[in-house]
Amino acid sequence: MTTIDDRRGRRGILAAGGAALLLLASGCAQLPAGARPEGSAAWSGRMSLRIDSQPVQTFSALFELRGSPEAGELSLTSPIGSTLAQLHWAPGEALLKNGSEVRRFDSVDALIEAATGAAIPVAALFGWLAGRNDPVPGWRPDLGQVASGRLQATREAPSPTADLRIVFERS
Repeated sequence: MTTIDDRRGRRGILAAGGAALLLLASGCAQLPAGARPEGSAAWSGRMSLRIDSQPVQTFSALFELRGSPEAGELSLTSPIGSTLAQLHWAPGEALLKNGSEVRRFDSVDALIEAATGAAIPVAALFGWLAGRNDPVPGWRPDLGQVASGRLQATREAPSPTADLRIVFERS
């Protein structure tokens, strides 16, 4: 039986994880501005996620995504600039910071699934943002507007379906 507190906790995690994307984390130190490891990338913009569950779950936030599928950071903020969550990941560990609460997971994929209730392909997301059509079973990315800073990806299977929309610029 799901309690009201369980639902509130899941909504909070959904809001924090958006993405989440989305949309993941580790206890490693943050890199100084401008210092990125070889093969890493950075994007910022707006994202939204809709999960067609009962009830429907929606999330939207401003985001900054840095790093790679192996090690990186995702910061989510509200339109007025309040930090909703910070996600960090590295091999073997993922960390979700939501206010004073910190939750640890074994992997970025486990973090995303716990945060959103949906498995979102983090490695493919980096490829999609870079304009590569990295295939993922059940997902259909629309890369037709990536050059204009827009990405949409739909998860058709397994249920519930999910719709991820991102408007971004590469840093």
